Amino acid sequence: MNLIVDIGNTLVKLAVSDGGRIVAQRCVERLHPSMLDELLEGRRAAKAVVASTRGEADDVTEMVRPRADYLLEFTSQTPVPVANAYRTPETLGRDRLAAAVGATVLYPGRNVLIVDFGTAVTIDLVTADNTFRGGCISPGMKTRFRALHDYTACLPLCGPTDSGELQGLTTEEAIRLGVMNSLTFEIEGYMARMEKKIDDLCVIFTGGDAKYFAKRIKNTIFANCNLVFCGLDRILEYNASEEHLD
Repeated sequence: MNLIVDIGNTLVKLAVSDGGRIVAQRCVERLHPSMLDELLEGRRAAKAVVASTRGEADDVTEMVRPRADYLLEFTSQTPVPVANAYRTPETLGRDRLAAAVGATVLYPGRNVLIVDFGTAVTIDLVTADNTFRGGCISPGMKTRFRALHDYTACLPLCGPTDSGELQGLTTEEAIRLGVMNSLTFEIEGYMARMEKKIDDLCVIFTGGDAKYFAKRIKNTIFANCNLVFCGLDRILEYNASEEHLD
C-alpha cells in the first residue's frame, strides 16, 4: 500500500494506491495528521511520496514520515522513468512531470497531449519515445473568474456554467460565457494545431476543473482525474525499486 501526497496551489490531494490502482483519495485545504491516519485506516504505508508545487513542504513530509516504511520527497533531482527535454527542469512543476509519467503508464508508446485544468491550465506533450517535450501555461478557470472580479471596479465574482450560448444577456451571463467559451476555444485551437503537427495524438483531460470542459470539447479525448496520482505512484515505485540504477 502506497500513500501519495500532492500539494497543489490551492489544495492538498491525498491518495492510497494498491498494486498500481488508486483505492482511496481525499482533497483538503490544510493537512492534519489525523487525515492521514483516517485515509490509511490506521495502517502504515509501505511507501509514500510527497510532491509540492508550492516549494518546500517540510511540515507535510514530517507528518508522512512516521506513517511509511519508505518516503520519497519528489524534487527536481528525483530520477523519473521519462526523458525530460525541458531546458529548466528545476522550474518544472512536479505535477506537470508526474502527469507526464502517468500518461506513459496509461498510454505507453503513444503521443499524448495532457491538458490539466487547475489553478493554471497546462498543456503538455509527451511523445511516444517517453520524452516530456514541454508545453504551455495559462490562467485556469477559477483564476480567470477571480481576475475579472479583482482587477475591475464593478464586475461580480462568478462561477462556471453549462450553457453553450455565445452571448450573455446579463453581466453575470457574459462573464460566465466569456470565461468558459474563451478557455474552450483556446484548448480546441491548441489541440487542432497539435493534431496537425503530431501523428496519432491522444488527448487526456485531467485536473479538478476538467469535468466542466470534457463535454464542451468536441474532439475525442480521455478524461482521467487521477493522472498525477498515477504518475507519482510510478515515480515512487521507480525510486523504491532502484530501477534507475539498472
